[in-house]
Amino acid sequence: MTSVRYAAIGDSFTEGVGDEGPDGVPRGWADLTAQGWAAGIGEPISYANLAIRGRLAWPVVEEQLEPALALRPTHLSFNAAGNDMLRPGVKVEHLVDAFVRVAQRCEQEGVVPILLAGADPSAGLPLSRLIRSRGDALTAAVQSRLRRSSGVVWAINWTDATLRDPSFWSPDRLHMNYRGHHRVAARVLTAVGVEPDATWWDIPGEHEPHLGTRAYYRAHVGPWVKRRVTRRSSGDGRAAKFADWQTIEPGSGEASA
Repeated sequence: MTSVRYAAIGDSFTEGVGDEGPDGVPRGWADLTAQGWAAGIGEPISYANLAIRGRLAWPVVEEQLEPALALRPTHLSFNAAGNDMLRPGVKVEHLVDAFVRVAQRCEQEGVVPILLAGADPSAGLPLSRLIRSRGDALTAAVQSRLRRSSGVVWAINWTDATLRDPSFWSPDRLHMNYRGHHRVAARVLTAVGVEPDATWWDIPGEHEPHLGTRAYYRAHVGPWVKRRVTRRSSGDGRAAKFADWQTIEPGSGEASA
């Protein structure tokens, strides 16, 4: 077994939605991190990604954490709560508890936890001030609760003003495109002590134009509201992309879309 065994858990952010290949399969920052990690240390690593889109924070912990730890990783990344923050009545401390649970279980199992704050999509969304204030509060509260925890690796994307630019986001304005996912991967690699490809911080390329307000609501907001009303999730019926170890060889991935 390889010396680095990296498992990722989370929602659409970690699954890679918004950075789909020609076959429609999402890649995203976690896949890119695995590729960059293998390249950076010059040897294969093992990689698993149990994330499923649409999941709330606590279902991620309850459904994905223990299966991921059962793989005996050396490192485990966690991000969630983006879907929670779009819903009324969310309690920030309850979300913080999910991050604390992940950090505690990782400590108990001798696993290095990589805790991420997602990028801030609020500039392109309805109720932008509310979403940003909730994200600000969650990011600060998680860091405050875990600031004395040794061994936690932090990758804080929420405060990255560059990532708020529309050129880093897919047309739904909620998920990052390939440029955004590359920048997050660069931040995670830097956090674990691996030098990323320098171009990943601002990878060149044209992004798909964003829709006007009316077309955007029809294409993206309307379907989202319908799922909430019918109590459905975009992740219903979906399985993890990589529920078991995949071997990532140095040079096995491309640095551009």
